[in-house]
Order: sequence, then C-alpha cells, then structure tokens
Amino acid sequence: MLKARGICLCVFLLAAQALQAPVASQPQSNRERFVLSQAQATHFARLALKCARKEYPNKIEHVMNDETQVEPPKSLHPSFYGCYDWHSSVHGHWLLARLLRLYPALPEARDIRETLNANLSSNNIEVENDYFKATGRASFERPYGWAWLLKLHEELYSWNDADAQRWFAALEPLVDTIMEKYVDFFEKQTYPVRVGTHFNSAFGLSFAFDYANTVKSSKSKRQQALSTLRDRIVETSRGYYMSDANYPAAWEPGGDDFLSGSLIEADLMRRVLQPGDFRRWFHRFLPEIANGRPNNLLTPAIVSDRLDPKIVHLDGLNLSRAWCMRSIAASLSRTDPARRVLSRSANLHAEAALKQVASGNYEGEHWLASFAVYMLTTPNPEQ
Repeated sequence: MLKARGICLCVFLLAAQALQAPVASQPQSNRERFVLSQAQATHFARLALKCARKEYPNKIEHVMNDETQVEPPKSLHPSFYGCYDWHSSVHGHWLLARLLRLYPALPEARDIRETLNANLSSNNIEVENDYFKATGRASFERPYGWAWLLKLHEELYSWNDADAQRWFAALEPLVDTIMEKYVDFFEKQTYPVRVGTHFNSAFGLSFAFDYANTVKSSKSKRQQALSTLRDRIVETSRGYYMSDANYPAAWEPGGDDFLSGSLIEADLMRRVLQPGDFRRWFHRFLPEIANGRPNNLLTPAIVSDRLDPKIVHLDGLNLSRAWCMRSIAASLSRTDPARRVLSRSANLHAEAALKQVASGNYEGEHWLASFAVYMLTTPNPEQ
C-alpha cells in the first residue's frame, strides 16, 4: 500500500513539473518561426541603423555631365547616401519605418526617428529630386530603386504617426517624379526584362502596383496620377506575361540572382489578375509545381562565398523566393496541392537564409535585413 502511494506521489510530482515547464522549451511551429518578432525587429533595426549613415564603402552609379559633378555620395544623395548604394539605402529606410510602425516600443525607436528625421528632410529630398531630373539620368535606379522608393512612401502613408506623415509629405515631390518615370518608361519598353537582378520588370511593377493600389490622395491631380499608374501597370503586366506558359524555371538560379524570374512574375500576376484568372494562369505557367518540380526552384540556393558581393545575392534569392512562395500559396485554393508544396518550400528557403542575415560581412548585411523583414511580414499560408 505504501509502495503504491509512493508511485502515485512520484507520478503527481512529475506531472506538476511538466505543467511548470517553460513554453520556450517547446519547439516553435512554422507559423511562429517565420513571423516577425520584436526580438528580430530589434536585431534587424540595429543592422539598418549601422549602415543608414555609413557613407563608405560606396558603390556609386553616377553619370557626370561635367567636372563640377565630381562629388562624394553624401553631397549627391543627402537622403540616401548610406548602405553601400542608393537603392539599399532606400530600402534600409523602409526597413526602419516598418519596424517602428509594427513595434513602436523598440529600444531603438529614438535612434530610428533621429535617422529618418535627419535624412528625410524636405531640403534633402529636393536635392534627390533634382538629381533624378538632370540630363543623362533617365535610367538611374530603374526600376529597382524606383520600386523601393514607392514602397518606403507607401509604408509612411500606412503609419498613423505625426513624424511619418511629415516624412511622407517631404518625399512626395520625388515620388511624383518617379511615378511619371514609371508611366513614361513602361509605355516605351516593348519587352519585359526577366533577369534575377535589379533590372527585373516584374519586381518593379509589383511594388509600384502596391503603391498605386494603397495610397490615396486628396489632391485631384495626384489621385489621377495614381489611377493612371495603376491602370498602366495592369495593362503592361498583362501584355508582358499573360501568354506565358511552361516557364523554364528549371534554368534558375543564375549565379548572381537575388530574385527568381519565374516567382517574381507570378507574384506580380497574382496582384493584377482576379483570383480565379490567376489560378488558371499559374497552373499553365508552372504546371509541375504540384508535383514538386522543378526541383531547382523549390530547393534553397547554395551560397559558396558570403564575402563576394555577387555570390551573396543568393542569400537574398532564398528570402525573395520565400516571400513569393508564401504570397502565391496564399492566393491558391486551400485544396490545391501546389499550395502545400510552395508553403513547405518557402519554409525551407526562409530557414536557410534567415540565419545568414547577420553574417558579419557588409557585402550582405547592408541589404539582407530588408529582404528578411519583407518576407517575415508577407501573408503566411499556414495561418
């Protein structure tokens, strides 16, 4: 009898200990692992703050019309001179804005506000705008930098914050210039650019569509410009990609890709097509996805040298593939087998890349955090 009571007492004590075990000891689900947490937000904010005002090293792309235009990065681009190059600086500012909007109590909040306040002043933006309007700069940052500038402006628009609205107003003249450039350029570009780098047409159109579809203006002229931009993107996207079928995604990735030509295109088309039309288009475009093919597209890319500024692009590819797969999967029917394949592959890509964002090497650190945060804040089809 005493032995039986002893056994019962041991069982009770073990059960009590199990109930008191910390939740952190339990493995996280994919839902929890691939959603932005406040701890991650702090980590990524520190990376962005470290480079937002770091002028050198700097990979400058600058057309000089005469000897008077030989100037250092901060003189040419007083807003976006940090983070190695112009477009990385722009999406570094987007990253800071998004992190603070999502987590207002971040320990880095004060530093973020000071950085955005210093860099996004009206005077600085006026210099940036004049640069875009100068002779010989029609293709500067087209369309990748353009796209991230619109994404930054969209983020500020979505943020109910007095500082953010001031920065939004300061950026407006430069954004208006970029919107004009979008409409003018895509009217003239007969064929899409399908590479996996900065010149990819689908990426530029995707972020511009988000902007035109989200932002509203009380100024009638500006609202008309937004409507024109949206309509032109839909028309251009359908003209470029509607007839695509059996895309050769098995050829991906290229050696310096940070975008997937096939997935970025599909991520654009899920925006501009109605859901049923997109699903039919997607299954013509990548008909073997439900069967786990092509394997190259669904397997994370190998990054052999993170000190090489081109090879490290492949870490970004794994992150951008993940956000495309998540968004595309969320647009498919819940019973579609392709949804599960894409969701599982997105998790593999996210897991492979997230641990590399803070590698200690500036070649990747100056930009990968933006890709990580964008991926972590896209729709999760498992939710």
